[in-house]
Amino acid sequence: MYPENGILKGEMKVAGGKLIKCRMTVRTGIIVNIKLSGDFFMHPEEKIDELEEKLAGCPLDEKHLRNICSPFFEGVELIGATPEDFIAVMLKAHRRDN
Repeated sequence: MYPENGILKGEMKVAGGKLIKCRMTVRTGIIVNIKLSGDFFMHPEEKIDELEEKLAGCPLDEKHLRNICSPFFEGVELIGATPEDFIAVMLKAHRRDN
């Protein structure tokens, strides 16, 4: 039903009009690498790189994404988006319904 291999892309506008984008390489349902971008703000800025590193090797499903994203965002200031928005854009790319 869902693509298990390849390059997946997703983007979505969140409440307030900010845009979040993701581009990831997936093999057998596992995120090999991912790039998150958009017009949201994260402080410290370099934390986005840390999140991308944490997501590499993660199964591309809601449970695993939550297990990584929820604790990660506890120590990060995020403006213009929520942790839920990041999870949603990754799942949207996976479902290719964007």
